[in-house]
Amino acid sequence: MELLQAIPSARMIAAAFLAILFLQSGIDKLVDWKGNLSWLQDHFKNSPLKNMVPANLGIITFLELLTGIVSGIGLVMLIVDGSTDFAMVGAQLAGLSLVMLFFGQRVAKDYEGAATLISYASFVLIAIVLFSDIAAG
Repeated sequence: MELLQAIPSARMIAAAFLAILFLQSGIDKLVDWKGNLSWLQDHFKNSPLKNMVPANLGIITFLELLTGIVSGIGLVMLIVDGSTDFAMVGAQLAGLSLVMLFFGQRVAKDYEGAATLISYASFVLIAIVLFSDIAAG
């Protein structure tokens, strides 16, 4: 069975991981909008982004939810017909989300917070390769 082979199973795990990560993060921002907004306004109070926090929170929330949904669809498509298209787009959106978060952390001079994103970014880069034709052989 193809689902038991290394590349197809690694692809499914990567898509599931990205779907869970970004859906949970986006939903958390929606459920606790005021708490997240308050924390971020304090976090960015001494940065050039201080007046853009509500808009940026909305953008990143939307992008995280979109990333999670597309990655979830990607997981389903991997299972149904082995198609990697949605999973690839989900991984690419994940990369964009992380670049935006990384930029914000660096601008806020939260270097420790920025450094914690590197493990996620590394995973996303691996996922992009997994969903590419390179991994198919």
